[in-house]
Amino acid sequence: MSKRGYISRYLLILKKLKQKPYSSYSELESYLAHQLEYLHTQDDTLSMGFSKRTLQRDIRDIRDVFGIDIAYSKPHKGYFVTGEERENMNFQRLLESFDIFNSLHIAEDLTVFMHVEKRKSQGTENLYGLLHAIKNRFQIQFSYQKFWEEQTSNRVAEPYALKEFKNRWYCKLPQSSASKS
Repeated sequence: MSKRGYISRYLLILKKLKQKPYSSYSELESYLAHQLEYLHTQDDTLSMGFSKRTLQRDIRDIRDVFGIDIAYSKPHKGYFVTGEERENMNFQRLLESFDIFNSLHIAEDLTVFMHVEKRKSQGTENLYGLLHAIKNRFQIQFSYQKFWEEQTSNRVAEPYALKEFKNRWYCKLPQSSASKS
């Protein structure tokens, strides 16, 4: 099975647990069989089996790869995603990205039916470098342009946090460190 197949299975498990927390093994198995059958029509490398042992391995891999914990509740007789609200926001983004990826992958032959907006990148390509700078207290240098002006300026700063607001990413800087160069 392809790596895409494993990742698809992991994300389908997460998607099912988001839709119905405390899903039993048989509910997960049925859901995966149906979803993977559909995905298999688009990519024949995605055929795979599923067992309780596979589920246990997948739960471990989901924790290792995505940092998302899945536990079993005896009182509810089912599996659920554990964690706080902030972690669940990451979980939500992961599922959204998976849905978009699969839709675009399937839509290659369906461009007549799907019209994707041409737009600039959302800047997510900078997240890893900025998080690395924040964690290690490195200074960053960047060109800054106000949204309503055409003029740019060079800045040096030591970021301490990232924030998303209205689908835009912002780098929080101490007031004294934002200097123009």
